[in-house]
Amino acid sequence: HADRYHFIKADIADGAVLRGVFERGKFDAVINFAAESHVDRSISDPGRFVQTNVMGTSNLVGLAREFNVARFVQVSTDEVYGSLKTGDVPFTETTPLSPSSPYSASKAGADLLVLAAHRTFGQDVVITRCSNNYGPCQFPEKLIPLMISRAMADDLLPVYGDGGNVRDWIHVVDHCCGILAVLKEGEAGAVYNLGADCERTNLEIVRQILDILGKPESLVSFVKDRPGNDWRYAINSAKARNELNWEPKCDFESGLRETVEYYRAEC
Repeated sequence: HADRYHFIKADIADGAVLRGVFERGKFDAVINFAAESHVDRSISDPGRFVQTNVMGTSNLVGLAREFNVARFVQVSTDEVYGSLKTGDVPFTETTPLSPSSPYSASKAGADLLVLAAHRTFGQDVVITRCSNNYGPCQFPEKLIPLMISRAMADDLLPVYGDGGNVRDWIHVVDHCCGILAVLKEGEAGAVYNLGADCERTNLEIVRQILDILGKPESLVSFVKDRPGNDWRYAINSAKARNELNWEPKCDFESGLRETVEYYRAEC
C-alpha cells in the first residue's frame, strides 16, 4: 500500500543526500540491506564495494546515532567468516573473521564499524549474518536466477570448477523473518547467524533447476574457477533459534520449485 512506505532512490555513500532523508523523517529503526554483493564484480572493481559497503554503512550508522534512531540493524553475510573445508563444523558467531574476496572484506569492515559504534558510543546496533538467499525477484546475476534464465533460453550454464563448491541456502522470506526477530528481540551489540541447514553443491543446484525445467544436463558447462573462490559455507544459527524463537520454515525443494515457476511466469 502506497501510504505505508515512502521510496527514495539514493546512494548510501552520498552523505549529503542521506542527511536530508534523516532531517525530513523520524525513524524508529534503520535496517541496512543496501550493499554491493556480487563477488565476481568485487574482483574487477573493489573500490566500488568499499565505497558502498564501508563508506555507505559508516554514513548510515553515524546518521542513525546523530538523529537518535533507537536501533540499527546491519544485514551482513556468512562470507565474512571465510571458507570451510569438508567436515569442518559450521560457522558460529564467534568464528574469527577471515574474508576471502573484496566483497566479503568490505562487509567485514562494515560489521566492525557497526560494532565499534556500540562499543565506543553505546549505540544500539545488531548484526545479522546470513547464508545464501534464494527466492522470487532476486537480481539475475545471482546463481539460481542466472541458471534458470539461461536454462529457459537453452544457453550453456557456466559452473565454476567441478561444481563441488558448497553453499548453505535459505529462502528470502525466512531470512526476512529472522531480521524482523533480531530487530524486535536481539540483544544490543550482538551478532546473529541466520541459516537453514541446507548445504548443497553448486552442481546439485544446477541439476535440480534443469530437472524442474525438463532441460538436459548437457547444458552444463564447467568453466575456470574464479580467484579465491571459497570452498564451503555452513552456518550454525542455534543462537537466533534459541534466543529469538525464530526458525526457517521453507523446505528447499518446494522453495526452489516455486522460484523456478516465478521466473518462468515472468518470462
